[in-house]
Amino acid sequence: MDYQPLITRWQGSALERWAQQLEQQVADGLSHKRYGDLPRWMQALQELPTLQADAIALNSSRVAASTHDPLPANTQEQLRAALAKLHPWRKGPFELFGVHIDTEWRSDWKWDRLQHAIDSLQGRRVLDVGCGSGYHCWRMRGDGATEVIGIDPTPLFVVQFWALQQYLQQDSVWVLPLPMEKVPDKLRAFDTVFSMGVLYHRRSPLDHLQELKDCLRPGGQLVLETLVIEGELGDTLLPEGRYARMGNVWFLPSTDTLLSWLRKLGFVDEQLVDVCVTTTQEQRSTQWMTFHSLANFLDPEDSSKTIEGYPAPRRAIVTARLPGNWEPDC
Repeated sequence: MDYQPLITRWQGSALERWAQQLEQQVADGLSHKRYGDLPRWMQALQELPTLQADAIALNSSRVAASTHDPLPANTQEQLRAALAKLHPWRKGPFELFGVHIDTEWRSDWKWDRLQHAIDSLQGRRVLDVGCGSGYHCWRMRGDGATEVIGIDPTPLFVVQFWALQQYLQQDSVWVLPLPMEKVPDKLRAFDTVFSMGVLYHRRSPLDHLQELKDCLRPGGQLVLETLVIEGELGDTLLPEGRYARMGNVWFLPSTDTLLSWLRKLGFVDEQLVDVCVTTTQEQRSTQWMTFHSLANFLDPEDSSKTIEGYPAPRRAIVTARLPGNWEPDC
């Protein structure tokens, strides 16, 4: 997991300040002392067979690497077994040489809902906050982004990214092992910033939105996806205890409230792109994520409620822009 090429690329650019910190941030985010499972995950990386893809698919529902001829059965089994050691796989799906990684989330459905409602990614530098193993990062690259930087503090997801990257070989796509708090203040270096499935985990949602804003160049676009509730301007749910068995859920606003937060912070052109109730077809247990999933988090007698009695997960996608005229830079 070599980040030196990225550090070198950023030197002398708008991201040079981050480049100066990145080596230490990576060391901290992938510390074997802090994360006892890292040696096991790294061993799984070493067990991946050496394969060269004949074709790469970044614009299909399954981000994929393939060869013209099928792999020998023993090689495919070696690949499947090594990837399985990186369980659980949350965001996807992926297809590597005939091995279908059927992730917990059908993340392609979310991409389908937003892909044609956002500004073109052609020629843009993109930040994806809370990206997991990088599924959407590769979809962004497939839609023309010049550089895609994902960040996620969970080391397993970062190792999963490197397992996929071994075959997808996209030197403009990176996943960094760090949370949003470690991104340098007021970078103003990204043309599009995505935050999907993060806002409701923040004790201070306005602070998170401000952090995202500070990453954008003038005229850049924010793409935000988060849990919401039905309601009027000003309505917000602050769950007591857990929400859908998650202990770190804080603010679930109405969509009008969410848009007002963006205006309050100085965003413009705020738009509600999509609202939908999450289904057990979109988020579910699979052989690649065998733990409990959405069906276990809902009231068994009334699927419109969580197990705690709150409204079932409803997700909204909104976009907004920073004031100014956007021009290509990277």
